[in-house]
Amino acid sequence: MIENDLFLKALKGETVSRPPVWMMRQAGRYLPEFMAIKEKYDFFTRCRTPELASEITVQPIDIIGPDAAILFSDILVIPQAMNIEVEMKEGVGPWLPNPIRSVKDVDQVIVPDVHEELGYVMEAIKMTKERLANRVPLIGFAGSPWTIMCYAVQGQGSKNFDKAKEFCFTQPVAAHALLQKITDTTIAYLKAKVANGVDAVQVFDSWGGMLSPTDYKEFSWQYIQQIIDALKDETQVIVFGKGCWFALQEMAKSGAAALGVDWTCSPKNARYLTGGNITLQGNFDPSRLLSPPSEIKKMVTQMINEFGKDRYIANLGHGILPNIPVANARAFVDAVKAYGA
Repeated sequence: MIENDLFLKALKGETVSRPPVWMMRQAGRYLPEFMAIKEKYDFFTRCRTPELASEITVQPIDIIGPDAAILFSDILVIPQAMNIEVEMKEGVGPWLPNPIRSVKDVDQVIVPDVHEELGYVMEAIKMTKERLANRVPLIGFAGSPWTIMCYAVQGQGSKNFDKAKEFCFTQPVAAHALLQKITDTTIAYLKAKVANGVDAVQVFDSWGGMLSPTDYKEFSWQYIQQIIDALKDETQVIVFGKGCWFALQEMAKSGAAALGVDWTCSPKNARYLTGGNITLQGNFDPSRLLSPPSEIKKMVTQMINEFGKDRYIANLGHGILPNIPVANARAFVDAVKAYGA
């Protein structure tokens, strides 16, 4: 039994004494302990070495004390397993030397045996569960098929992913074939994570907000829905679409256990759009963690008051920034823990 199961209770819509709290990207670059490991090992070595991934995952649990851990990994391990080369370049971020631009390129993409190609992730889960020793639940995650495709086609990060959109709009058959391959791989990957011990999964649609509502339905949402349908009877599924407030109404009917909300959508609107009967997660502006701790405490209290303490998971509206002082991250977590006390 997990000692602190607040997070799982909130996902199931049970009444809680206070909301659970965790932070996207909590296992990472704002922690000096993480930076010490980063100096010794490159990015994908950290992802592929179960001992390192598990150590990084547990660091924030010991240091700032959130109510859930999220496995340290990256959404781009999936394209790597699918025969798409991905590097992490200093100062550039993700770099794909051979971006996908044609039907022929899509044909070269495989749907892998996830146990074979991503076995190191499964080992990291087992090691992490041992280190956590049932203190808090463990979240596994994947990128949405659209978000993965954005990198695969663009070849790197982008402000508008124009090449990815061009590929969808000029070669829709090839785009849908690629999206389906990514979806099939993601479903197998998340199912393997659940079989190896994660307690919930989150799908990150980081670039969903790049699409119009109509294009979102065609090129993103229908594939996320496939993932929810395949996983919802096995585990709790959280969907976070950054900039996708326009899809919240449809998302709420999807069978997902919870929906992430970014800071551009107010708690009131998020509750209204989702009908008020699904767990919501978010939506503190990550930059607001640069405010003084006393200010953070006030804003966190207001945020919880507006969302309501039940069917709610306190979190950021996107990943924590690297320049956030650890004391401020801890102030955020502590403020949630002190709520109603």
